[in-house]
Amino acid sequence: MNDKTLMGPWVRRFLLEHLVSERNLSRNTQASYRDTLTLLLPFASEHSGRAIDRMTVEDLTPAIVRKFLDHVEYVRGCSGVTRNHRLGTIHSLAKFIGMRSPLHIAWVTEIRAIPFKKTAKNLIGYLERAEMGALLKAPDRRTALGDRDHAVLLFLYNSGARADEAAGLLIGNLHLKGSPAVRIMGKGNKWRLCPLWPATVTALSRLVTGRNETEPVFLGRRNERMTRFGIHRLVANYARLASKSTPSLSLKRVSPHTIRHTTAVHLLRSGVDINTIRAWLGHVSLDTTHVYAEVDMEMKATALASVDIKGLPQTPPRRTNLPSLMAFLKGL
Repeated sequence: MNDKTLMGPWVRRFLLEHLVSERNLSRNTQASYRDTLTLLLPFASEHSGRAIDRMTVEDLTPAIVRKFLDHVEYVRGCSGVTRNHRLGTIHSLAKFIGMRSPLHIAWVTEIRAIPFKKTAKNLIGYLERAEMGALLKAPDRRTALGDRDHAVLLFLYNSGARADEAAGLLIGNLHLKGSPAVRIMGKGNKWRLCPLWPATVTALSRLVTGRNETEPVFLGRRNERMTRFGIHRLVANYARLASKSTPSLSLKRVSPHTIRHTTAVHLLRSGVDINTIRAWLGHVSLDTTHVYAEVDMEMKATALASVDIKGLPQTPPRRTNLPSLMAFLKGL
């Protein structure tokens, strides 16, 4: 058997050449593709009766792929969304092989014909302004650790950064004078520029004054770079603490991504246009950002109030604007 028949060389090229060199996907996305194949190959080897290092492309039959997807959903207990993500990786691998080996076109067609499963669309979670205020007030800012934690929460709220983006932020990416802003490395190794609120500048300045530009902004207890898992724990811990004063928080699953959604919804309510929010969050497509307009009940209520029961337009209530968001921050 040559390299074009064996599955192993194709998987290696897919992971190292295609995902990294050609598509330049983020490390987390690369890890997701890798994890899918880590689960798939032993499963396919067992069901095909072929050792992994001797498996051919055709050994990964559509029937085995379907069994694997059922295993993911019903044995491992994953959601339909996760099942579809696993199938998306398999489709991508098949397309990669088909583009480079006409010999396998028939196999590629059969694999890519396996359909995605229709799943219910979950509503995104976000915090109301009072809930976000309680979360920001939760850290004890009289201590150095509490001051750092408040800065982390405020930065996440200001920038809408993902947990790994905040963890990887370097002091050199901050511009705290003149027109304050931060350069954030997002998905696909793409940079975006995000303005910083005065409250955020004050909080970050206390953390980075006198430190080297190559150091991480947010350090852990041992003066090492915080990880995205550490930021997740930080947010979850303060959400539990804040729920004592704001009980509605106990009904929500609060994570760094919840704060990211909160940033988008609050900016939208403040009158910031959808395209600016797209750039603020680093979305590639406006379709991703439009979901926030769909979930915001306050804006839906405003729209409803602007029409009477006969369908005649009325004068809509005055919407909030960005200065009101700044006033909210000053009150924290």
